Amino acid sequence: MAADDRGGGVEEFGGGLSRRLGVFDAVVIGLGSMIGAGIFAALAPAAHAAGSGLLIGLAVAAVVAYCNATSSARLAARYPASGGTYVYGRERLGDFWGYLAGWGFVVGKTASCAAMALTVGTYVWPGQAHAVAVAAVVALTVVNYAGIQKAAWLTRLIVAIVLAVLVAVVVVCLTGETTDAARLAIGQDATPGGVLQAAGLLFFAFAGYARIATLGEEVRDPERTIPRAIPLALGITLVVYAAVAIAVLTVLGTDGLATATAPLSDAVRAAGVPGLAPIVRGGAAIAALGSLLALILGVSRTTLAMARDRHLPPVLAAIHPRTGVPHHAELAVGAVVAVLAAVTDVRGAIGFSSFGVLAYYAIANASAWTLRPDEGRPLRLIPAAGLLGCLVLAFALPLNSVLTGAAVLAIGAATYGLRKAVRTRR
Repeated sequence: MAADDRGGGVEEFGGGLSRRLGVFDAVVIGLGSMIGAGIFAALAPAAHAAGSGLLIGLAVAAVVAYCNATSSARLAARYPASGGTYVYGRERLGDFWGYLAGWGFVVGKTASCAAMALTVGTYVWPGQAHAVAVAAVVALTVVNYAGIQKAAWLTRLIVAIVLAVLVAVVVVCLTGETTDAARLAIGQDATPGGVLQAAGLLFFAFAGYARIATLGEEVRDPERTIPRAIPLALGITLVVYAAVAIAVLTVLGTDGLATATAPLSDAVRAAGVPGLAPIVRGGAAIAALGSLLALILGVSRTTLAMARDRHLPPVLAAIHPRTGVPHHAELAVGAVVAVLAAVTDVRGAIGFSSFGVLAYYAIANASAWTLRPDEGRPLRLIPAAGLLGCLVLAFALPLNSVLTGAAVLAIGAATYGLRKAVRTRR
């Protein structure tokens, strides 16, 4: 069926999930995805790459994220189904592009889930990080299994705690002790390549707005709710991240931030309030839990959508009759993530995850470009800039990340071609 002939309405994409989330819940889930462990960990490597161009890199990442958010919001309103860009690519560009987006998302974000779980373990009990990580995955899988509303309430609590910790960090850093080495300089020693690499690293601090789109089948009045929730969540996150970055730079300076192992904890110590450091560590662990919760939600919903189309085993498309969640998909995702968290150091996998997610959003922007004006197409400049930005940031990542990510996408493409060839012969 041609893309223009598809209605994309709720009836077409029905399938049993309950629409229980309003604007507030959708914004909170987006905040829980974005204001997570990334802000506690991503600032140091980004500062190492960009030097004093860190804030410029943050701005570049925010612009690309805004373009992606606008494209995703318009597409999600048009196609309010679980699966996000997997659905949009399939409907607007063809089955292969939807599959490739879904493949990149599921594989990349599964690795990200394991990374977030290990982050929890590292902050809570460094000596038993793997065991704590597995326990966190099991606990959050149980929460997700109990129903989307339970997950939304837990996410509200996590977001409130993390925001309180970040506000405390900002206040302490801006009112505490500083040194001459911590003068806030912007762009004095930055290079274009370094700024772009930092933007690529920081981009994933914003990427959680996609979680709102992937939950499109569980949002009330998605044509109005999703376009309002995505930019609102993104705007709040940008303000929080900019405030934290400026506050930490004010205390540590560019060099100090670039070499910090725990930037926010180091910042409050340097500001003369070492007693706050354990609280910041606790906030980091809670933030990682929030990110992990939202990641499991998003991956399980994309798995559901791909299983419906038989790109993954159809048994994963089952919906629980009481809780209305894709329980087989959630259990499968939880099991895979738990195994990875138990046996793998996933730091090396984060690079290919980053590459895959940028490819995912590139397909989202290409899909938004095909919308007609009567379908809610955004200004053409927005998806064009988003597509170009995703490609530039993807290839600005370290070479190993680019090669690994491209290889994973190539495996997915080859698998699709093989399955199609087998079907054709039948």
